Amino acid sequence: MGGKQDQNEVYGKPAKYDPSFRGPIKNRSCTDIICCVLFFLFILGYIAVGLVAWVYGDPQQVLYPRNSTGAYCGIRENKDKPYLLYFNIFSCVLTTNIITIAQNGLACPTPQVCVSSCPEVPWTVETDQLSQSVGQVFYAANRNFCLPGVPGDMQVLQSLRQELCPSFLLPSSPALGRCFPWSNSTVPELPGISNTSIAQGISGLLDSLNARDISVKIFEDFAQSWYWILIALGVALVLSLLFILLLRLVAGPLVFVLIIGVLGVLAYGIYHSWEEYRVLRDKGASISQLGFTTNLSAYSSVQETWLAALIVLAVLEGILLLVLIFLRQRIRIAIALLEEASRAVGQMMSTMFYPLFTFVLLLVCIAYWAMTALYLATSGQPQYVFWAPNISLSGCENVPMNTSCNPMDQPVNSSCPGLMCVFQGYLSTGLVQRSLFNLQIYGVLGLFWTINWVLALGQCVLAGAFASFYWAFHKPRDIPTFPLSSAFMRTLRYHTGSLAFGALILTLVQIARVILEYIDNKLRGSQNPVARCIMCCFKCCLWCLEKFIKFLNRNAYIMIAIYGKNFCVSAKNAFMLLMRNVVRVVVLDKVTDLLLFFGKLLVVGGVGVLSFFFFTGRIQGLGKDIESPQLNYYWLPMMTSILGAYVIANGFFSVFGMCVDTLFLCFLEDLERNDGSVDRPYYMSKALLKILGKKNEVPPGDKRKK
Repeated sequence: MGGKQDQNEVYGKPAKYDPSFRGPIKNRSCTDIICCVLFFLFILGYIAVGLVAWVYGDPQQVLYPRNSTGAYCGIRENKDKPYLLYFNIFSCVLTTNIITIAQNGLACPTPQVCVSSCPEVPWTVETDQLSQSVGQVFYAANRNFCLPGVPGDMQVLQSLRQELCPSFLLPSSPALGRCFPWSNSTVPELPGISNTSIAQGISGLLDSLNARDISVKIFEDFAQSWYWILIALGVALVLSLLFILLLRLVAGPLVFVLIIGVLGVLAYGIYHSWEEYRVLRDKGASISQLGFTTNLSAYSSVQETWLAALIVLAVLEGILLLVLIFLRQRIRIAIALLEEASRAVGQMMSTMFYPLFTFVLLLVCIAYWAMTALYLATSGQPQYVFWAPNISLSGCENVPMNTSCNPMDQPVNSSCPGLMCVFQGYLSTGLVQRSLFNLQIYGVLGLFWTINWVLALGQCVLAGAFASFYWAFHKPRDIPTFPLSSAFMRTLRYHTGSLAFGALILTLVQIARVILEYIDNKLRGSQNPVARCIMCCFKCCLWCLEKFIKFLNRNAYIMIAIYGKNFCVSAKNAFMLLMRNVVRVVVLDKVTDLLLFFGKLLVVGGVGVLSFFFFTGRIQGLGKDIESPQLNYYWLPMMTSILGAYVIANGFFSVFGMCVDTLFLCFLEDLERNDGSVDRPYYMSKALLKILGKKNEVPPGDKRKK
């Protein structure tokens, strides 16, 4: 007897009856005050980092292109010259790859000048124009593409040698504030550069960016289909809401249909594996004949592969059948809780739209971090250094390469061909610049912590609202008037510290995962198989730890919303309560996952199929007002509709999942606290009482004894 009692109390003692308990406790005090103060101090520091970044940063360095003199295009003295023209844009492609170009802000080792418009016709300096002046060849012909300050009486040949004026122009279009050549432009004959290399340069550049055509077509597609996308999102919203509200009627049949469907799929897999195994066995195809190969598809032609698949599928089929036989009562309880959750959502429809508020807060957190990171990254002054395309040429031996220079004074030393002053990066001198890395780390920590806190706030608020539904003895009469707003104010006033505590624990684990991913990415090429295996094990352990902490935090927030205790006590009580009912937890979790997965599949798949048939014009006879628009890329609005439908379905079903988890914990507490007597009646629904074979002694319609 003593051993059995000790074993039953390993995970704590069952909750005791409390005659004063009427659902979420209203008379509560602040919890985890130290963590609350720490969180507010961190937020103040985060705001200070944003102010420092705003004072010292200059996002114009990223938003606007710079010419060779370091001046911005499109503002200040170049207000009427918003575009940047590269003298020889092919040097960007021929000297490096497009990834490097993008990382360097599309900076290229060639002179660059701000222009009011991009060239529209091809042009090349003729031989007889080399002896003429810049004013005659460029300025008089309205070719204002030379660097600022080039005198009109300078000889064209001298300006080309010093790279003060371009030797050719190609018809271009502005994209990302820069002039990129057209794909169908006629390639001129240029000295020192072959037509083939230019054609390859244009092709490679347009294949990598193709910014103008794609951006214009995307804009046109969205302009033609935006209202149809909104209609598709409205359909997703209605489908998600209907699915959740109708679960009270069809949850039971739907769950059993889904389970039978899974059994049918596994049965077909067993049959198919057996047929393949039998055929290959008769042919004598064995893995010993194949040996080891990296071609994984080759293993489908040996009998051992299908035998292994047959065994695995048969084991899964057997496990699922045993679960249905021995855990059918718990499956019925899970279904009843799903139906009760559907009723709770129907009684408090405002909870379905709370994710919009969470989404707005998440956008604020992400936008603040992005702007702070952008300002910090541009807090230093730009640094320019000497550069030449080939320092091994004669005349470049004594040139101080990679030393600082002034872009306003471009080198005129003709002894080193192609010598010029180019942008290298931003100076790291100064207090802010020296602390730039630490400030960025602080910003990343702030991003993770604030995002996790916002998600924790949403979970705790929803848990408080749904708990007030469960612990209302007479539903809906005893449900508070404004359960969601009351839960929000209660959570924000008393439990900011507890939410920050749980969010901080999760943030530290996520930061550790990010660091591990960064180290793995940096050492990917130099690791041996053993090191990679160890790294993979570490990553797997951190992933499992993050999942466990999310599970623990979620249930801790439910207990905080109900009882108002601190994070550690709530997490402990929630964990002990779940461990005392571990089988019910597993069954409910899997049944809920299966149902919500089917719901998401139904909503997203339905919207995706409708979008595909509509935007491809395969739905005929709808009339002129409902004709599908003419699109360049029909998949663009279709994928936008699918992504939006997934976001909407995920938001609705996350609320429903939180409702199920909250009602489940309340149900377990109800079983431990009460016994169905007049003084201690159950709060659960009649369907749950019937499944459990219990009943309340309180006559129907009578109020609970005070």
